[in-house]
Amino acid sequence: MRFIKNQLAFTLIEMMVVLMIISILLLITIPNITKNNSIVKDKGCEALVKLIEAQVQAYEIETGTQPESLDKLVEGGYIETYTCPGDLGDISYVDGVVFRPTSDDISDPAAG
Repeated sequence: MRFIKNQLAFTLIEMMVVLMIISILLLITIPNITKNNSIVKDKGCEALVKLIEAQVQAYEIETGTQPESLDKLVEGGYIETYTCPGDLGDISYVDGVVFRPTSDDISDPAAG
C-alpha cells in the first residue's frame, strides 16, 4: 500500500481553527449591528419629523391655512404615514408644531 504525501486537503485542526476565527468575528460584529439598529430607527424618526414639518409648510402655502391634523396631510397626499419606524410610535401635531414621540409615549407590549 502506498501513501500519498502531498495531499491537497485541509486537516481537521485547520478546519477547526477557521471555524473558531469565524465564530469570534461573529461574536464581535452581531452586538454592534443590534446596537446600531436602534440608532437607525431614531434617525429615521428624526428624518420623518423634518419631512412632516416641510409638508405642513407646503400645505400652508397651498391652502393658506395650517392643517388641523396630520390626517389632513395624509388625505391631501402630502405624506403617506406619520408613524416612526420600528415601535417608536406616532408623531404628534399641535398648533402648527410637529412633535416626535418620546419614550414615555411608547407603551410596553408586555405590560399590555
